[in-house]
Amino acid sequence: MVETKNKGGRPRKFQDLAVFQAAIDAYFDSCYAEVVVKDKDGHACVDEDGTVMREMQQVEPFTITGLALALDTSRETLMEIETQRSGYDDGFVDAIKRAKLRCQQYAERRMFQARNPAGAIFALKNYGWRDTQDINHTLDGLEIVVGLPKPE
Repeated sequence: MVETKNKGGRPRKFQDLAVFQAAIDAYFDSCYAEVVVKDKDGHACVDEDGTVMREMQQVEPFTITGLALALDTSRETLMEIETQRSGYDDGFVDAIKRAKLRCQQYAERRMFQARNPAGAIFALKNYGWRDTQDINHTLDGLEIVVGLPKPE
């Protein structure tokens, strides 16, 4: 029997990938709720039997902070897992990357659906998105790089 020494430090918060993924999935599921279907006048719709119609709708936004709270950890810990600075294996890294992509997709959709997309744009910038144009010119062997804001 081979003994392994404890490397010291605090043990990792997440030990089992399947449990970790299930907790991530539970967070996204918690953002949905069953709601009453309403007509254009705001009245509840009923089916042929007179039963009020209901459907599942997303009622909470997908956010990294919300995911961190659901996992009882911090946003910074999730980012450390994603960037592989915390010793987690690739399965944990991939799970966080997929979860982060779902949050980005939500913000991206809101950017196109909202009357004022400033909040979604801000969130996407925090995911590393940029709204600048880089123009590269070469002049007599010298490269000049100018960053200009995108025209609105």
